[in-house]
Amino acid sequence: MANLIEQAKLKADELLRAAYESAAAKGILPEGAELRGNVDIPKDTKNGDYAANHAMVNAKALKSNPRKIAEALVAEVNTEGTWFDAVEIAGPGFINFRLGKKWYADVLESAEAEGMDYGRINVGNGEKVMVEFVSANPTGPMTIGNARGGVLGDTLASVLDRAGYDVYREFYVNDAGNQVDLFGKSIEARYLQAVLGEDAVEFPDNGYHGDDIKEMAKLIVEQDGDKWVNADPAERQQAFVQFGLPRNIERMKRDLARYRVNFDNWFLESSLHESGYVKETIDLLTEAGLTYEKDGAVWLKNTELGADKDEVMRRSNGFYTYYAVDIAYHRNKFVERGFDRVIDVWGADHHGHAIRFGTTMKAPCLGLNGRNLDFLIMQMVRLVRGDEVVKVSKRTGKALTLADLMDEIGVDPCRFFYNAKPDTHLEFDLDLAVRQDSENPVYYVQYAHARICSLVAALAAEGRTVPKMSEIDASLLSSEQEIDLIKQISTLPEEIRLAARDYDPSRINRYVIELAARFHRFYNACRIKGEEEGVLKARLKLADTARQVIAICLGIIGVTAPEKM
Repeated sequence: MANLIEQAKLKADELLRAAYESAAAKGILPEGAELRGNVDIPKDTKNGDYAANHAMVNAKALKSNPRKIAEALVAEVNTEGTWFDAVEIAGPGFINFRLGKKWYADVLESAEAEGMDYGRINVGNGEKVMVEFVSANPTGPMTIGNARGGVLGDTLASVLDRAGYDVYREFYVNDAGNQVDLFGKSIEARYLQAVLGEDAVEFPDNGYHGDDIKEMAKLIVEQDGDKWVNADPAERQQAFVQFGLPRNIERMKRDLARYRVNFDNWFLESSLHESGYVKETIDLLTEAGLTYEKDGAVWLKNTELGADKDEVMRRSNGFYTYYAVDIAYHRNKFVERGFDRVIDVWGADHHGHAIRFGTTMKAPCLGLNGRNLDFLIMQMVRLVRGDEVVKVSKRTGKALTLADLMDEIGVDPCRFFYNAKPDTHLEFDLDLAVRQDSENPVYYVQYAHARICSLVAALAAEGRTVPKMSEIDASLLSSEQEIDLIKQISTLPEEIRLAARDYDPSRINRYVIELAARFHRFYNACRIKGEEEGVLKARLKLADTARQVIAICLGIIGVTAPEKM
């Protein structure tokens, strides 16, 4: 698929290299130099659409003043048949390229030819990538904290898919270990209290106090009565875990599906223990001389690998730590399942752990062989309503869950707002999220899409359909607002590339907000209905192309593109 931004940069560089060869052959510039330099889009494009610094970078090699080098190069540049109409010199020796009519027509041609695949590129070359995200403990309902990771992980996966990677989404289910034991003990306490009375047993100090645990115990009472009162505690707790975990996991799947997050796989931690894979992984580290025993526990020599501290692998009671299990799990991703790259989406509280863990996974004995383990670390979210910090649901008066949030403001605002820049703290304004005006960014973007759909429908009622590129004269699109809109449309493939490179799916939010803004300016300045035939057709085509690209972006973010509002 075409990335015309990147292609234009390459073409400008190619033209300058050819110009140098011509100038050197004529004796205007010294021969034998390898012309180096960068072509970039300047912040202010009034002087040109692309700026090259070749004259300044090569001043020493060419033993001349940058301005004189620029003059020599510009004199030899041949733009005939290219996207560029003009090449000019600015400042100390920048060489500015100005795009011509062919460029703007080719952008619209590309969008038409590629349809809803517009913006797809192939920088990934089919590299097999796993994005693991959310991975919340299945001991309670999905929280608003899980909501941000859900959107960032899902949207990043969509971005990587459009960048040419073979993407796989995974949820890691912590269905083993201390938190699951405590889950069983919490249900047990509520069950015994329900059957024998509130004072019959004490609730564990570090137990799960949520109402969902009480509801789980109530279901067991309704199903089994007092069957478990005199049972062996270990057997009883295990039975309650087997009763409760599948229900919680199913509820998580339902909530996430409603949130438009669907995983290729829900990977069970318990499978690593049952298969002996955790022990096998720790044995590899031991055979490599990277573990030692202390106070009955097995430790990893993580400082020898470059970390700031050693880590416990197996406690003195014989149980493996979460760190040990994590090593086995990630080894499984790379070695057993063959992923070339793994991206973990973690909260800010895992930042130090991510650094140490990334160091651990470089141990040669683990067999990753240079494959990449990366992390997307997201900052915390604060929900506000007016001047008030929100922690409870308006409907239930209890701790706010993901389901509560979707009930209150809807899925679209949740996904759009949560897909903010990952490395910044997010203040999520619930009042703003439901406002139907231009201050609400998701409404603003969706309104642009609906506005174009209404325009197309109104013209269709008059017998006019959106024309093909072969039926319009793109050179008629020459006003400032028309040019600005086409330029924004042209940058989607580049935004996809940068979002994939930087693991920053929020770029798509910022891009589509700007696209909507440019469309609104175009629509307000450039009349369509009632214009003469050629102009009407060209502007209708441009408007519909903007609609198409808005729909693509909203699809990447997981937000609907309504035809009416």
